[in-house]
Amino acid sequence: MGGRWIAPYLFLTLFACSVFHIHASEPLFYESFDDSFEGRWIVSEKDEYKGVWKHSNSDGHEDHGLLVSEKARKYGIVKELEKPVNLKDATVVLQYEVRFQNGLECGGAYLKYLRPQGTNWIPKEFDNESPYSIMFGPDKCGSTNKVHFILKHKNPKTGEYVEHHLKYPPSVPSDKLSHVYTAILEPNNDVRILIDGEEKKKANFLTGDHFEPAIIPPKTIPDPDDKKPEDWDERAKISDPDAVKPEDWDEDAPTEIEDGDAVKPEGWLDDEPEEIDDPEASKPEDWDDEEDGEWEAPKIDNPKCATGPGCGEWKRPMKRNPAYKGKWHAPLIDNINFKGIWKPQEIPNPDYFDLEKPDYEPIAAIGIEIWTMQDGLLFDNILIANDEKVAKSYIEKTWKPKFDLEKEKQKAEEAASNLPVKLSSFQKKVFDVLYKIADIPFLKAYKIKVIDVIEKGEKQPNVTIGILASIVVVIFTIILRILLGGKKPIPRQEEPVTGSTSTQAEEKEDERPERKEETEREEEIEKEEPEPGALRPRRSRRET
Repeated sequence: MGGRWIAPYLFLTLFACSVFHIHASEPLFYESFDDSFEGRWIVSEKDEYKGVWKHSNSDGHEDHGLLVSEKARKYGIVKELEKPVNLKDATVVLQYEVRFQNGLECGGAYLKYLRPQGTNWIPKEFDNESPYSIMFGPDKCGSTNKVHFILKHKNPKTGEYVEHHLKYPPSVPSDKLSHVYTAILEPNNDVRILIDGEEKKKANFLTGDHFEPAIIPPKTIPDPDDKKPEDWDERAKISDPDAVKPEDWDEDAPTEIEDGDAVKPEGWLDDEPEEIDDPEASKPEDWDDEEDGEWEAPKIDNPKCATGPGCGEWKRPMKRNPAYKGKWHAPLIDNINFKGIWKPQEIPNPDYFDLEKPDYEPIAAIGIEIWTMQDGLLFDNILIANDEKVAKSYIEKTWKPKFDLEKEKQKAEEAASNLPVKLSSFQKKVFDVLYKIADIPFLKAYKIKVIDVIEKGEKQPNVTIGILASIVVVIFTIILRILLGGKKPIPRQEEPVTGSTSTQAEEKEDERPERKEETEREEEIEKEEPEPGALRPRRSRRET
C-alpha cells in the first residue's frame, strides 16, 4: 500500500525541484536595451540634468545600449522595478556593462540602486538627493580612479542613514572597450567586486577595516574629557645641556666661495654681450605702440660668442667652502624623563551596537545620476539576479563576444601604428658605430642626448644622413668647448633661507561622496576667459 505512494511523491519532488531551478535561473531584473528605453525608463526633468540620453548601438556592433550623447552635462534617468528586490538572507548579484567609447578622463558611470522612495515620490524628479541603498560602478576624475561600492545603512540607534565606502576599491580600466562590472552580496556578509568576470576585491560588511566608516562602531573610544598632564614629557631625545660649541666653529662661513685658482680663458670677449637684437626681426604690421608699448627686437645668441670661450664680464666660478660647517647644534641624548606619546584613555562607546547581518534596504528602482566631461558612455545589460551562475551566463552570452571583437580590432590598430621599421645593412652598421661613439668617455655628460638622437634616427631611417650629420656637429661643438674652455660659468647666487609656519583649516566634507567628486570635476574644467571689451595684454618683445 505504502509503495504505491512512493512514485507520486517522487514525481512531485522532482517537479518542485525543476520549477525551483527554472525560477532560480531567471534574473530578478534584466534590461538589454534592445528596444528603446522611452516609456520604460523615466528621464529626470530637474533643471540641472540637461544631458540627452539616446538609444544607440555600440561602435562596431549591432547591439544597442543607453548612450550618454553630450559632453560636460549632468544626466539623470531611473527605472522602477515591478517588485522590490530583497537583499537579506540570499545571494544577490548586481551586474551591468558600460563602454567608454571616447575614453573617460573625468566622469562617473555608476548606478544607484534606490530604496523605496515613499508614496509621494515622482520618478521624473529623480536627482542626487533620491535615497539609495547601494551605489556601484566606475568613477574617474583627477585623483579619483575607482570602482565605487557604497552601502547606505541605517544606524539602528539613531535611525540615520550613513554612507559606508568600500576601502581600497579596484581602479577603472583605462581603455575604450566594453567592460562588465559585478557586485556579489553573499549571505555570509561578504561582498565581491568583479571586473570582466575576474574578482578584483573581496570584503566583509561587518569587518571594521573593510569599510569607511565601519558599519559596526568600535566598542571603545578615546575619552574626550581626558587631558594630558602638564608634566608629561613626549620627547624621546633632547639636546645635551653640557655640550659646548667648539671655538673654531664659524656659523657665518658661506657654503661656497670664489675659486681663487681660476683663470680667465684666453680670447674671452669682455666687451661682447651674450645676446644681441635679432637683425632679421622686423616690427609686426599690427603692432600698436599705444597698446603694446614700444617695440623691441627679440634677442638672439651673439654669434661671436660661439667662436670664442665666452662673452661679457668674466667672473671666477664658485667652489665649495672647505671652512663651511653651518649652524652649530648641540648633540641629542636620551631624555630620562621620556614617558612616551600620550593618548587619552579608552571608554565604552555610547554609540556602539552589534549586528549579525547588515540591515539592507530593498532595491525598488535603478537610477543613473552622473556628471561627465566625455560623451560616448554606453550602458548595457543591466542585471539583478540571485544566482551567480546566471550572471556568468550573461557575461558569456552578451559581453564576451563584443569584448573579444573589440580586443582584436584594438590589436590590429596597434599593430598597424607600430609596424617595425626595417633598416638596411648599411644603416645598421652606421647606427652600431654611432652607439659606440656615444660610449666614448669624454662624451659621458652628453651620452643621453646623443643616444636620444640615435634612437630617433632608427625610427626614421630615411633621415640617417641627417642624423649622422647632427651627431658630428654635436661632437665637434663639444670638442671645441673642451679645447677653448667653454662658456663662462654662471655664479650661483646665495638665497637667504627663511623659516615659515603655516596652518591648514580642515573643512567638513559634504556627506555625499559624489558631490565632492563633482566639485573636483568642475574644478578640472574651469578655464578663465577674458571678459568682453577687456584690453588685450601687452606683448613683450620675446613674443614676436
